Parts: sequence; structure tokens; C-alpha cells
Amino acid sequence: MENYTYNSFTLQLEGLNVSKESLYPVFLFFLFSYLFIMVANVGIAVLVFIDKSLHQPMYLLFCNLPINDILGNSIMVPRLLVDMLRPPSERLISYYECVVQAFTSHMFGTTSLTVLMIMAFDRYVAICNPLRYASIMTNKMVIWLTVSAWGVAFVLVGILLGLTVRLNRCRTMIMNPYCDNASLFMLSCENVFINNVYGLTFTVVLFTGSIGSMVLTYTKITVVCLTSNNKSLNSKALKTCSTHLVVYLIMVFSGMSLIALHRFPQYSDFRKLCSILFHIIPGSLNPIIYGVQSKEIRKFLSKLFEPKKISSS
Repeated sequence: MENYTYNSFTLQLEGLNVSKESLYPVFLFFLFSYLFIMVANVGIAVLVFIDKSLHQPMYLLFCNLPINDILGNSIMVPRLLVDMLRPPSERLISYYECVVQAFTSHMFGTTSLTVLMIMAFDRYVAICNPLRYASIMTNKMVIWLTVSAWGVAFVLVGILLGLTVRLNRCRTMIMNPYCDNASLFMLSCENVFINNVYGLTFTVVLFTGSIGSMVLTYTKITVVCLTSNNKSLNSKALKTCSTHLVVYLIMVFSGMSLIALHRFPQYSDFRKLCSILFHIIPGSLNPIIYGVQSKEIRKFLSKLFEPKKISSS
């Protein structure tokens, strides 16, 4: 008969199952990935805020992604690195820290999609209503879109975790490298039907709304580009929209792969690895994709690093 520990405030993380031979290579991969995410995303966020030429709605909205990547990875990756060097019996975490980690993890995924949705709206206005762009995408609109993206994610994830923390716990083992909602409510011996229903509804609404808005937006943008003889407009649309679409597809593919792997318990180790890569891959690729594609960011970097001429007296 299984031993139960009711409402313990000390939980144990199962962690990532890595062989002794591959422990340090995997550890170094995650460490350098995290350092790159921090440097690249902090760097781009600072560039946007200090360079007045980048104070445009497109870049101000994009700044939400680096901030989200920094928060999402900072809560999860450092703890994961420490746990990898500990024996399994010492991978302990407090219940409150676990809830915060789960909340941040779900906020990361949800906010990524809502931010990409408001960025799609910006591209739609810029390409389909260029003459009204300045009057529509005002500072007030940028603030409202940003608050909406984070606010919707906060409410959805808040309800998700709220339904979980109400449950009494009778187990202490988190069957994951880090805490998430599913791992938390699986600690309970109570009926979790409501949690499963809301979790499924949450996922369906988020992905349906996100994919639906993208399809609608890009359909209208495509129609405008096909019916327009303005080569400059079409070139700008192709450049900015392709960048946005690549980032979006990476996020959706990563999220859907993780959801699909939950249905196959025999691939639990692969699912655990994918759950970590879900944070690392978008966080690493977003600054590269936008940094390389953005003429303004490239121009700023060239000015920053070009050698200064010394005038002869």
C-alpha cells in the first residue's frame, strides 16, 4: 500500500535522467544556453529602450518577448542546473517555490502567444492601413496592447493554478525536472476532474484563438500584398512578417510537441527534455531572428562597435 504524506510543504523533484557520461556535456549546454539567453535578450531590451530610433510600436511590442524570455528562463534553468549536480534524494523544493515556478512556467508559454498576437495586429495595421498607422498605433495603444497581452495570460494562468492550490496533497514527488500545473495537481488524491477540464479548455482556447488570429491577419496581409503594385510595401511586408511568422511557428511547434508527448507516457524522458527545450529554444532564437532581420538594430550595433576616428590636431 502506498504511503501518503498529507499537505507536506517539502516536495521532491524527480529531475532530468541523465547518464554519468553525458551529465557534464548536458549541464554545459544548458548553462551556455542560459547565459546566451540572458545576454542576448537583456542586450536587445536595453538597445530598444536607449536608442530613440527604435522607439517604434513594432520594437516596443517586441520588447515584451525578451522580457518574457528572461523571466521564464530565470525561474527554471538555474534551479535545473543546481539539481543536475545533486543526487536525486537531495532535489528538494518548497511547495511555495514550486507554485511560483509553475506559475512562471505557464505564464512564459501563454504570454509568448499573446505577445505574438498583438505583434501580428501591429503588422496588420502597418501593411493594410499604412496611412492610419500613426493614428492607430499611438503610445496609448501600445500600452493597452501590452497590458492586455500580460493581463490575459495572468488571469488564465491564475485560474489554472488557483484550481490546483485548493487541492489537498497526499504525495510529495514532482514527476518532472521542474514544477508545472500538471505535476502539482497530480500530487493530490482528490478528484481533479475540474482541473483537467479547465486545463483542456485553457489549451484549446489559447491555441485556437492564437492560430485563428494569425490565419486571419496573414490572410488579409497576403491579399493586400497580392493586389498591390507597391514593391516597397511588399518587400517590407515579406521581411517583417516572415520574421514574426518564424518566431510564432517555433513557439507553436514547441508547445504542441510538449502537449502531444504528455499523451505518451513511454516517452517520459523525451518529454522532460522537450519541456526544458520549450523554454530554451524560443528564448535563444528570438533575439537572433529579430536581431539579424532588423535593419535598425543592426545599424545601432554597427555604430556601437565601429572604431572611433581620432581627429588630428
